[in-house]
Amino acid sequence: MSILKKKTKNTLYTTPSHGGSFCILHKFYQWYKADISEVDTFAPQEALIKAEEHASKIYGTKYTKFLTNGSSSGIITALLATKPKSVLIWDNAHPCHENGAKLCGANSIKYTLSKDNELGIYRAITVQKVEELLNKHQADAIIITSPTYEGFVADIKRISELCKAKNVTLIVDEAHGALYPFCDELPMSAVKFADFTIQSLHKTAGGLNPTALLHSNNIDPTEALKMITTTSPSYPMLASIEANIKFLNSNRGKSHIKNLIKDIRKLNIRQLNDDPTKILLKGGYKLSEDLFNNYFIEDERTNEKTTMLLCGVGTNLKKINKLQKALKNIIH
Repeated sequence: MSILKKKTKNTLYTTPSHGGSFCILHKFYQWYKADISEVDTFAPQEALIKAEEHASKIYGTKYTKFLTNGSSSGIITALLATKPKSVLIWDNAHPCHENGAKLCGANSIKYTLSKDNELGIYRAITVQKVEELLNKHQADAIIITSPTYEGFVADIKRISELCKAKNVTLIVDEAHGALYPFCDELPMSAVKFADFTIQSLHKTAGGLNPTALLHSNNIDPTEALKMITTTSPSYPMLASIEANIKFLNSNRGKSHIKNLIKDIRKLNIRQLNDDPTKILLKGGYKLSEDLFNNYFIEDERTNEKTTMLLCGVGTNLKKINKLQKALKNIIH
């Protein structure tokens, strides 16, 4: 079957968060319908420059760059721009963290985080852990994943203060936190505190795969981005990024996010993490199988102890109500 003709009747709590139904630019509706996840600007012209400058004002950053090759390209660009000699990297982080270090010639210093045995997942790095790492290692940069895949968030403001005191560049992989700057009911974003913050628009914010943003409060990352970016960028994708940001920053967009959180809270389940848009439930593989086999609800990630259903701007009340009925039947 052709990828473009592939259809599903499942209710998706997965990336991309638009779910094939919510789209920022309606003229690209069929493009959104075909934009599905698999398992597991080079020379900006005036219009793009103005769009990125406008975006940086919205986010309150020094620079904001549009990415059409995912958050991975943003992480790598941040490292290429700063050229650290040594960088602290979580040993369970996305592969792009270590790949970026290799590409810029930096020495990778791996750090470990303790696993939450009750939930079977990793929580976000603590301020105490960062302080310990900075005191122990002579590193020029540190990359932190916040939020984690399951929605645990680090205290980036305090971590940023520690890094500044040690003259260490702070790079935050906020791929799953693109909604944070636009709703005070969500965790605080890293965009105004970290030297570099990278966000994926497609994960929760309704963007097309693999649109993303690179925010910098440090140096201009343009030259570094040129090193890994195609000279033939997708202008429809760049236009979709601009429209995506305008929507998120609009009254309609902000209300949409608040209503999403309000709808999620109607599930009346105990929140196990920091981010309500990541519905984290105890139950693991058994729950995941029940949801999929009996109710055609597909989760984003599961392990032996928990199941995570990812919500975003494409998660409507109909989907929430379907999940609520399924959980009621499964639990009772």
